[in-house]
Amino acid sequence: MELVVPDLAYLDAYADALRRGWSPDNIRLEMTAREELAKIAADPVAFVASLDDREAKGGPITLPDGSKAARLPGFRRWIWDGTFCGSIGLRWQPGTALLPSHVLGHIGYAVVPWKRGRGYATQALALMLEEARREGLPYVELTADPDNEASQKVIRANGGVLVERFEAPAYGKEELRFRVALD
Repeated sequence: MELVVPDLAYLDAYADALRRGWSPDNIRLEMTAREELAKIAADPVAFVASLDDREAKGGPITLPDGSKAARLPGFRRWIWDGTFCGSIGLRWQPGTALLPSHVLGHIGYAVVPWKRGRGYATQALALMLEEARREGLPYVELTADPDNEASQKVIRANGGVLVERFEAPAYGKEELRFRVALD
């Protein structure tokens, strides 16, 4: 298993996962999948390029309630084992490890259902933590639903420590916030 930079060579496998019901967004599931398929159909080159946006030029993001918020710098990597396995992304605010309240964590990941249970999320998170160190972050925060024990296990296996249980106002649900120290 490795993390690959999104590329046209892998795009068909990514789009196939979207068509099969997977989504890189654990909150806006089907809507994100439809939006990404439309972007791929309209301009596959621009779509792939948009997944590496270290200067936050991509415009605002849509929150679950339909409101818009400023995009943070970030990038995605695709989890690959010869076929598409999932996606993991890193986002940050320049000059600080703090995140705006509408951003649940520095790192988000989603493994396709047909590849779960193989340790891919744990390995992908370990690799992405190295990327976060290279960005100069002293720590990263990740969130998980209180009932998502698999995700909590992935985070804890990578040194995550539970910081708080909180209500995510923009998302209308309770979350667990974990922190992974990077120094």
